[in-house]
Amino acid sequence: MENQIIVIYDGECAFCESSIKWIEQRIDVDSIPFQKADLTKYGLTYQECSKSVQVISNGTVLAGAPAIAFLLKKRCNHFLSLLITTSGPFGRLGYKWVSTHRSSIVIKIAHRLLEQSNLRHKKKPKS
Repeated sequence: MENQIIVIYDGECAFCESSIKWIEQRIDVDSIPFQKADLTKYGLTYQECSKSVQVISNGTVLAGAPAIAFLLKKRCNHFLSLLITTSGPFGRLGYKWVSTHRSSIVIKIAHRLLEQSNLRHKKKPKS
């Protein structure tokens, strides 16, 4: 499928799960926990996927901050996408900080906010 967006993420991370559900409120993605994915099918390794989210679209693979910026742009969160993209190393550093501090109070608060948003915007099942 030409416009298919595949997101491979950490299925053991509650913040990651909430983030995927939040993304799915606005865009159609095929989200797969890397623990259950056939990574060789996508040319990815366990090591790559355990370090950062992977987004595959039109044959291009994006990882980490660029993947998040891509998803935010597709979700019409252009300002946040631009902020991550134009901040260069700071955007990548921010992604790295979030990915290594999932149990911090900041991420726990973000997780709760995403959960609340997800409850308010239940996605209708695909027909």
